[in-house]
Amino acid sequence: MRKRSRARSSWLALCGDACSLGFEASSVIGLRAMKLAIGGKAAATEAQRMVSEKIEAGLALQAKALSGALGATTLGAAAKTLAHYRQKVRANQTRLAKGAAGRPYRPKRKSVKR
Repeated sequence: MRKRSRARSSWLALCGDACSLGFEASSVIGLRAMKLAIGGKAAATEAQRMVSEKIEAGLALQAKALSGALGATTLGAAAKTLAHYRQKVRANQTRLAKGAAGRPYRPKRKSVKR
């Protein structure tokens, strides 16, 4: 019975980690949406980067799964999967937040000819 309660608490902790990752990802989505809404060359670059990063992260995780690097248990595999994606999300969050703080949005003024 004791082993079973440890397993439950491990899965509950994993569920908490997944929820936390979801909140972190939503902040990245918000930062990206702001960057894309501004438009321009930076937005186009960000959109392209977003797609390529998602493909790279998925392929890297698939390679880990095929090589056995995710572990033998479902709990271990789930935890390592979350850790894999959390690393990517935090890197994006740091990069996007740094860019948002360093370059506030200032609309270009159109010159009025008189």
